[in-house]
Amino acid sequence: MATDTADEVHVYEPHRAGIPPLVPYFRGLWTRREFAAEFSKSGIRAANTQTVFGQLWLVLNPLLLALVYYFLIAVLRGGDSGGLPRLANLTGGLFLFTFVSGSMSSGASSVTGGGRLIMNMNFPRLLMPFAAVRTAWFRFLPTLPVYVLLHLLSGAGWSWTMLLSVVFLGYAVIFAMGIAALLATLQVYFRDTSSFLPYFSRIWLYVSPILWAVHDTAGQFGTLMAVNRIVNPLYSIVGGWVELSLNGVMPSPTTWVMGAVWAVVMFVVGSLLFMSRERDFTVRL
Repeated sequence: MATDTADEVHVYEPHRAGIPPLVPYFRGLWTRREFAAEFSKSGIRAANTQTVFGQLWLVLNPLLLALVYYFLIAVLRGGDSGGLPRLANLTGGLFLFTFVSGSMSSGASSVTGGGRLIMNMNFPRLLMPFAAVRTAWFRFLPTLPVYVLLHLLSGAGWSWTMLLSVVFLGYAVIFAMGIAALLATLQVYFRDTSSFLPYFSRIWLYVSPILWAVHDTAGQFGTLMAVNRIVNPLYSIVGGWVELSLNGVMPSPTTWVMGAVWAVVMFVVGSLLFMSRERDFTVRL
């Protein structure tokens, strides 16, 4: 007997925003970590960063930018550039800032740029901004030997305290994962997000302890610097990284706490926001 299906009506409703069960979700993330690694590697190959000139440009780009700012500081100070220690400070901060800003830009476009992958495969979407951070990390690694070389040339000594700078490097990675997930979500709903990022990153560069050192501003700018210390995540993360890795100076307890708090808060907020909206991405793309 034939069934009449002419009167059947299919209603498609948007997904409700909601956070999926965390344990199964993160278990799925872990089991698909190799997929994220391969996805990241494909991005690296596409950018030719595994070639000689590609790897060289990863170092030359922030290094040339550091030289530009180095000479700018010399002009503003009437010829006093601060010598090689100042150049080492600039490069150390810029290399780490380039990692964070690279995570932001590639993370923002990770979902909108992978539309076909999202629509044709079932996997935890959070892998995409995390893979973008992995790509930025492997672009950051070739800059570390240059930073060590500048450290040697600047005449700075060595101490076991400098090894603690790895903690602030970890803060930067966790923070980058969170902000990449946050920006990836915003980019889906507001496609102009990536267009504003270069301007936002440039302002962020100026207010972070990169062109200037934390110890140079001690007791200066009063309330303005106190507010910057609290609301600017990179004040603690980049400041602690440079102070330890270059000068071997132990950061204040406030710097340690603020760096950890910003890293964890950004990771939690960015990841939860992304997970709560990812079921809606297919419709939006």
